[in-house]
Amino acid sequence: MKHSFIDQYCNLNSFVHRLDPRTKLVASLGYILAVLLTPAGKWWFFAFYLCMILGLLAFTKLPMLYVLKRSLVVIPFVLLVAIFVPFFKEGEVAGSYNMWLWKVSLTYSGLFVLANVMVKAWLCIICLTLLSSTTKLAELLKGLRQLGVPQVMVLILSFMYRYIFVLVDEAMRMQQAYQSRDIGGNLLRRLKTFGNMIGALFIRSYERGERIYAAMVSRGFDGQVQTLRPLILRRADMYFSIAYGILLVSPFIVWLWLQWQAR
Repeated sequence: MKHSFIDQYCNLNSFVHRLDPRTKLVASLGYILAVLLTPAGKWWFFAFYLCMILGLLAFTKLPMLYVLKRSLVVIPFVLLVAIFVPFFKEGEVAGSYNMWLWKVSLTYSGLFVLANVMVKAWLCIICLTLLSSTTKLAELLKGLRQLGVPQVMVLILSFMYRYIFVLVDEAMRMQQAYQSRDIGGNLLRRLKTFGNMIGALFIRSYERGERIYAAMVSRGFDGQVQTLRPLILRRADMYFSIAYGILLVSPFIVWLWLQWQAR
């Protein structure tokens, strides 16, 4: 299986790559909060935040096609959740459609909400893609731990990312073995076989976890995420944080100033 690791471009050399993981974590959290708190319909806010993230991407030397593909992967899941908003949101009807025995109506206000949700989700996903692509996972987890995230959550994220590919490989080998021995049968027989495969995968995962735990304990694992490079806040992190914070709040300041001038 060809694995697609989220930090495959973390070894590039750029200004953003050299920033401390804690700086990038706080900056990403601030960006997401700013996007989520942006009033609905303030499209120039979203355009400004898009320019900000594209400017940072230009510094990172990341392939833009890679970033676009990564950002669009999650969009279908967001759309699946928000697609029903235009049909249930009250307001002026944009169109009515007959679906079997039901008549559903599409509203302009619902479409407006859907557009805002999709834009906010896409900007946040681009930000997270930038964070994960410029920071090694071990350093990212260590930064989370030093920022106060509970240790058990950090370990769960670490093991989940490390062994999800192992489990996928195991499942694909089982599927290949099943397909090579499949002699057909009705739906009930196929479901029974599928259930047996899930049970076997669970047992193998449990046994693998026991072996991994014993191996880690025998090597002195103390529950801490270890990295070869210590995390050090430098002047570049301070300058970046100040400039980045000013840029984040500047649209809100301009908007408030315009509101005050309009009175």
